[in-house]
Amino acid sequence: MRVKAANHTKNKSAIKWRCHEPLRLETFSDAVFAFAVTLIIVSLEVPKSFNELFETMKGTVSFAACFATLFLIWNSQNLFFRRYGLNDAWTVALNGMLLFVVLVFAYPLKFLFGLLFSFSDQTYIINGQVHSVISDIQIPTLMSTYGAGYTVIYLLFYLMYANAGNRADELKLNATELYETQTIAYLNLICACIGITAILLAWLLPIGYSGLSGFFYFMIPITYFFWLGYRGKKAKKKFGLNELQVS
Repeated sequence: MRVKAANHTKNKSAIKWRCHEPLRLETFSDAVFAFAVTLIIVSLEVPKSFNELFETMKGTVSFAACFATLFLIWNSQNLFFRRYGLNDAWTVALNGMLLFVVLVFAYPLKFLFGLLFSFSDQTYIINGQVHSVISDIQIPTLMSTYGAGYTVIYLLFYLMYANAGNRADELKLNATELYETQTIAYLNLICACIGITAILLAWLLPIGYSGLSGFFYFMIPITYFFWLGYRGKKAKKKFGLNELQVS
């Protein structure tokens, strides 16, 4: 069924799927992603009152943002293994590091989106005293923590795709597939550079404005547009393709 579905949706400019059934490595990865989703879940307890239910539902938006982020990472990893089906030592090591980063940064991701989508005062009370959830001087560290996770994830995807490109003969990649593999690899590297730049901005901007470094991530869709447009035009000249299929 997977083979028929892949063949049915196959595009001449797309990378051919070389693996249609999940590997044991992917099964383990799915379990790790499922655990990461559990870590960011809105609440593990059933609300005992309407007020508790209302407070719990306030976290739905931040949970959705965290879930969408993890889903994008999972989907990128899934596409990689569908395309190449690699199970060599280097791929296993890179995938292991990817899963480690996903687990480690689940809570920082939840905390960050919780701040962004908070619908109440960003304070908490201990022993009758009101404390701020985060101070201005701590924001650069928070943004750097998020940026580090983002950067490492994209850097790992770059290394995974670069490894696939280096194994072009083993995988029997044709010229078009190798070109698209390189396109995706460098796209991931560019995204990693965006993360590094955002980290630098978090520390270079004045205290109280370091949170604005997060707006630099809006460069991601702009990067996709220009990079894929450039590579698409080059592919059209080189291979006669009408478009470059990258997911």
